[in-house]
Amino acid sequence: MDKRLERILPRVQKPARYVGGEYRQVVKDKAEVDVRFAFCFPDTYEIGMSNLGVRILYGMMNEMPGVWCERVFAPWPDMEEEMRRADIPLYALESGDAVGAFDMIGFSLGYEMAFTNVLNMLDLAHIPLHAAERTELTPIVLAGGTACYNPEPLADFIDLFSLGDGEDVTAELIALYRKGKAEGWSKGQFLRAAAELDGVYVPSLYDVTYHDDGTVAAITPRDGVRPTVTKRIVQDMDRAYFPVKTIVPSTEIVNDRVTLELFRGCIRGCRFCQAGYVYRPVRNRSKDLLVRYGIESLQDSGYQEMTLSSLSTSDYPPLNDLCDGLMDYCEEKKIHLSLPSLRADNFSMELQQRLARGRKVGLTFAPEAGSQRLRDVINKNLTEDDLLQSCRIAFEGGWNAVKLYFMLGLPTETDEDIVDIAKIAAHVVHTWREYAQDKRRGVTVTVSTSWFVPKPHTAFQWEAQITKEEYERRVQLLRDSIRTKSVSYKWHDSDTSFLEAVLSRGDRRLGRVLETAWRKGAKMDAWQDYYRLETWQDAFSACGLDPAFYANRVRTKDEVLPWSVISSGVSTAFLWRERERAYQGVTTPDCRGQCSGCGANRLVEGGKCDV
Repeated sequence: MDKRLERILPRVQKPARYVGGEYRQVVKDKAEVDVRFAFCFPDTYEIGMSNLGVRILYGMMNEMPGVWCERVFAPWPDMEEEMRRADIPLYALESGDAVGAFDMIGFSLGYEMAFTNVLNMLDLAHIPLHAAERTELTPIVLAGGTACYNPEPLADFIDLFSLGDGEDVTAELIALYRKGKAEGWSKGQFLRAAAELDGVYVPSLYDVTYHDDGTVAAITPRDGVRPTVTKRIVQDMDRAYFPVKTIVPSTEIVNDRVTLELFRGCIRGCRFCQAGYVYRPVRNRSKDLLVRYGIESLQDSGYQEMTLSSLSTSDYPPLNDLCDGLMDYCEEKKIHLSLPSLRADNFSMELQQRLARGRKVGLTFAPEAGSQRLRDVINKNLTEDDLLQSCRIAFEGGWNAVKLYFMLGLPTETDEDIVDIAKIAAHVVHTWREYAQDKRRGVTVTVSTSWFVPKPHTAFQWEAQITKEEYERRVQLLRDSIRTKSVSYKWHDSDTSFLEAVLSRGDRRLGRVLETAWRKGAKMDAWQDYYRLETWQDAFSACGLDPAFYANRVRTKDEVLPWSVISSGVSTAFLWRERERAYQGVTTPDCRGQCSGCGANRLVEGGKCDV
């Protein structure tokens, strides 16, 4: 370890974040490596190491001969201050080498509020921020993740974006880089060749022009590159890499357990949900393989908890058989098996009770909207009777705590819809009073609301976000409408959701705002202790841009959207049709009952989803 690190680590919070050395980390002989990949997660170690995607790509790359992938996380501000004072550049955990010494630097981006951390990490690594300033082949800076479905705010800083599932395209990019490095390619040659790979977007090969009103006039490809870049998907989940033998952190992380990924995609069609659209089509892992992966992962890691993961776990067809296959091992070893992402309309208390083995943990449901009218608008396909029936079963089984998640500011929302949230919560309390077998502990119903953020590649991508003042008025209306002490209310901070709406639908001009905000001190924006809206407002003013233009404006059908060059596989015509159905209050059935014709099945060989 660097002697300077030894001196500063006792002065920072959680020094275990910065030392590596964990069980199952990968260390290779540099003499046998010709491509070094710095895998950067622009948040803390505890968040990044809880990310299954990080573990998948880390393990997959390190199984490639001649490739060494190492992990890099954003230091907490106390550690950053010490590193800058001691002139210690950002480094990788496995080797301790500076990130600037690596061939490829990849960022995993799942949340727009991490964008300033990308700039901060590049600066800490002593790497020029702008892609145009990095003229040599080494290093190549790339990014992938859900937040890259609109890559434009980061277009000035990232050489290329990987869209969709990363397993196959990452291997292809590494192979291409190895070829270019061996043959002495220029950076321009490499980027032009990379743009030929499916799922790779190179922003420098596209020119963007604007109308006088600030909307995008055109996105024009150069050098013969394709006009639309379509995401990549893993075709066969049974052949996809799964990290059975993975790093076991030496310090506590957010999700300190085995995460077993059941499938990708979602059969539902919630019109607000970006993940539900961009992860289509549905692709399942087989039950027998999941049982093997789950048991082997527990045996190797020593974890005492495993969670079954997907966008909607209870929609996995052989879920009961899967749990039966895992429970014999879990019960013998006293391992807790948890099922998040359950829907209230197919909730199985029998299964939940068996998995909980007497542990009455709180149950969570997401009605999203208070009235049936608004739930039909967003295509939730859930009734209040569904919710109350699930609560009844839970209360009869001994549960006494329920969390309910809603959004405020959904398209067409009225004050009556908001008051109906309070009514639903009251009805849940009444259900407990009527059906609970043991009333000595009382009941706890927690209502949580977030501020609706319109996202790219959804049916609501054209919508306006309500203003901050209106959101806060609606929060107060709901607070005033809750009149029972058995119901507690929590709401999401409004400032961060406003900036998220700006960044998620921004254009390339936001690159100047990002850099200006960062230079004014913006970083760790996902953390309330460090986020400052005033810093961003000053940055927008300095750049002559209005954030309300991005957050609070309805787009027209024919407007060129900044992310128009990117395709998630779901057609724009389908999304617009879903928007029209929303305003008509017409629901669309889930994919299992009837194909909705979204277009994503065209990405699958044979044209059939695993529904």
